[in-house]
Amino acid sequence: MSLPPPPPPAAGDPVTPEDSLGSVTPEDWATGPPLQAQPLLRQEAKREEEEGEETGVQGAWGKGTAEQRRRGWGEAAEAAAAEEGQVDAGGAAGSASPAGAAGGGREGWRRLLAWLRRRQPQCCPCAAPLPRSAAHCCHGGTKMAALAYNLGKREINHYFSVRSAKVLALVAVLLLAVCHLASRRYRGNDSCEYLLSSGRFLGEKVWQPHSCMMHKYKISEAKNCLVDKHIAFIGDSRIRQLFYSFVKIINPQFKEEGNKHENIPFEDKIASVKVDFLWHPEVNGSMKQCIKVWTEDSVAKPHVIVAGAATWSIKIHNGSNEALSQYKMNITSIAPLLEKLAKTSDVYWVLQDPVYEDLLSENRKMITNEKIDAYNEAAVSILNSSTRNSKSHVKVFSVSKLIAQETIMESLDGLHLPESSRETSAMILMNVYCNKILKPVDGSCCQPRPPLTLIQKLAACFFTLSIVGYLIFYIIHRNAHRKNKPCTDLESGEEKKNIINPPVSPLEIFLQSFCKLGLIMAYFYMCDRANLFMKENKFYTHSTFFIPIIYILVLGVFYNENTKETKVLNREQTDEWKGWMQLVILIYHISGASTFLPVYMHIRVLVAAYLFQTGYGHFSYFWVKGDFGIHRVCQGAFEKIFSLWPLSKCFELKGNVYEWWFRWRLDRYVVFHGMLFAFIYLALQKRQILSEGKGEPLFSSKISNFLLFISVVSFLTYSIWASSCKNKAQCNELHPSVSVVQILAFILIRNIPGYARSVYSSFFAWFGKISLELFICQYHIWLAADTRGILVLIPGNPMLNIIVSTFIFVCVAHEISQITNDLAQIIIPKDNSSLLKRLACIAAFFCGLLILSSIQDKSRH
Repeated sequence: MSLPPPPPPAAGDPVTPEDSLGSVTPEDWATGPPLQAQPLLRQEAKREEEEGEETGVQGAWGKGTAEQRRRGWGEAAEAAAAEEGQVDAGGAAGSASPAGAAGGGREGWRRLLAWLRRRQPQCCPCAAPLPRSAAHCCHGGTKMAALAYNLGKREINHYFSVRSAKVLALVAVLLLAVCHLASRRYRGNDSCEYLLSSGRFLGEKVWQPHSCMMHKYKISEAKNCLVDKHIAFIGDSRIRQLFYSFVKIINPQFKEEGNKHENIPFEDKIASVKVDFLWHPEVNGSMKQCIKVWTEDSVAKPHVIVAGAATWSIKIHNGSNEALSQYKMNITSIAPLLEKLAKTSDVYWVLQDPVYEDLLSENRKMITNEKIDAYNEAAVSILNSSTRNSKSHVKVFSVSKLIAQETIMESLDGLHLPESSRETSAMILMNVYCNKILKPVDGSCCQPRPPLTLIQKLAACFFTLSIVGYLIFYIIHRNAHRKNKPCTDLESGEEKKNIINPPVSPLEIFLQSFCKLGLIMAYFYMCDRANLFMKENKFYTHSTFFIPIIYILVLGVFYNENTKETKVLNREQTDEWKGWMQLVILIYHISGASTFLPVYMHIRVLVAAYLFQTGYGHFSYFWVKGDFGIHRVCQGAFEKIFSLWPLSKCFELKGNVYEWWFRWRLDRYVVFHGMLFAFIYLALQKRQILSEGKGEPLFSSKISNFLLFISVVSFLTYSIWASSCKNKAQCNELHPSVSVVQILAFILIRNIPGYARSVYSSFFAWFGKISLELFICQYHIWLAADTRGILVLIPGNPMLNIIVSTFIFVCVAHEISQITNDLAQIIIPKDNSSLLKRLACIAAFFCGLLILSSIQDKSRH
């Protein structure tokens, strides 16, 4: 008696796996299931196997190895067939599989339908939060949505992998480099022009020049720059204000007193700095005579001249058009003299700032912004056309006009700027003149591109040879294996499988790694040394720090998985710990949160936690493994090779060790704390005092609750103390001794509850595996000026710039992680004799670098 085919589903019925096989005819019963059934069953088997591996439980295919579950139905299929009465005690398990069903005729179809009936979803409340759970619900819409989600996720993972992300990052870098290069050729490569003409306010009082960073000069730096220099300010009351603000950078105690309508001298005899203000409120014959004397007397000629005037001409002549015409004639006669002075001195013409007309007194009402704009246009057109054959050497100081537009409302009389605006203009003048002399780290404006060093040239040659060598090796390798190219079988229409590729040689991996590293180092140079991309200062607000923190916290909690083991500080957990700490530190750096003391103190704990993990991890490894061989020691040293001298000469900054000394003092005890914790933990584990099973608390209930309470109180106490700190120096003194309190509290809170120890965030763990590369790369291709600034790839759009630069930064860090892993396997072999030979080569390499660095230092001096 043959079974009738199943009826077609109704419109509202859920779709089952049986429906996807189509109708079953009596002939199908004799020949076995159709071919489309086999991929369905194999796909289902694979999905069930993945579910079992991910969740750590037995899948629907039953027990056995993964290969056994792929080949057959296992115990689940046998049980299904047994329920239908088709398998006897001996059970033909092999024919119960999808593959066996294909040749089993009527019996195969019976087993297939039995399995399909068992796989029909049971009605259940669709309250499960995950799509996989929702897929088993009885509602067709929920199931289809879950299937669509899974298929979409698979498609995204197939087409957008880490490899494709890196290719996209490479394309973005090339496009951005071309755009910036074209922009610099079109607009000029002089960042001083940007500093003098454009910018914006960050917040209320922080001025950000376009495309470059402005350094805030201290008294000692200003005196060091202006030693034996003479600076002259010539003009009206607004120039006098600028003079006072400039002098206060050198001597903050200098007071604004005396007759305002006369010359004002300033001299610092210790630093041999002389700054004068010359009262010439109009552009007339008197100002021309003063400037002419400087052109004839090279001894009295100032090194820096700052001039400007217009408001007095508008006021005295009641804003008449005749006064504007006379102003044009006078500045035309002065322009050649200024141009002559500009060949040997720095000459700046200050444009007139706008006024706040509502606050002007009655005798100044004729000074309108319309008149000021007309005078400014006349000055710019005449000064720029003073030389016919080349560009004018007189620099127009127009940025003060932009500053005044934002701050003139705070003026007391509507004409003179508030003190904060004058200080900003004076600091801009200091940057224009002193940046090229002192070359401050965070003052990229007006700094020329540093010349290539000898070591950089040799490194470029090495990486170029590596790229050429890899291309040659690749071409030869490709030609050698061209004969193994798969050919098409004309009868079946399918491609024959290629012969198994031979293993990749170490030489190919070596050349390929250095080829990639060379391209990455070229990008490093473009970002960090070549001044191709822009750099800007940071400005801290609470939202720029805490909003990204909340965002990554949500992502970290969403992407959670079960750990493979449930021991204290297992590998997944430590990777997670490194990952979220590194992300928080990155947000801390790019947001400039170091100015907020509570955040600063908590970040110091995260840095200490890294060193705590170092002490814990190495002590545990050597204690448990007992591996003190040279191979293990060299593997640990390989990660820190670029911080060793003399290789560090390639990356050092002013050759100062203060930063190292400061960091060592802050965290000098925490490595020992990590080693001590590892010793205590291993001792407790050896005596079987700890319960590290899945879902089990680490200690007994009473002890676990007590330790959790103490940990939470300690954690909060440290946070309250850090948030109430008033002085950074005093807090830094206590930090080495008390930072371990919050670290231990976090470890206990994270590991005492069994459920907390059994899960981890795969999102944070992914970043934790490349935390070292992220930490190093941020200084060169994400931040600027030793974390004091931000790299600007897309100007004018801070949010888009952060997204693009972060995407490229993460891709580069991940690629460097893979490169270093590949090189470590080649450079550090397990064979001691080979390892000693390579160590000798590395020592010779360091000696060569030492010699080259010595030659380089001598050539500089």
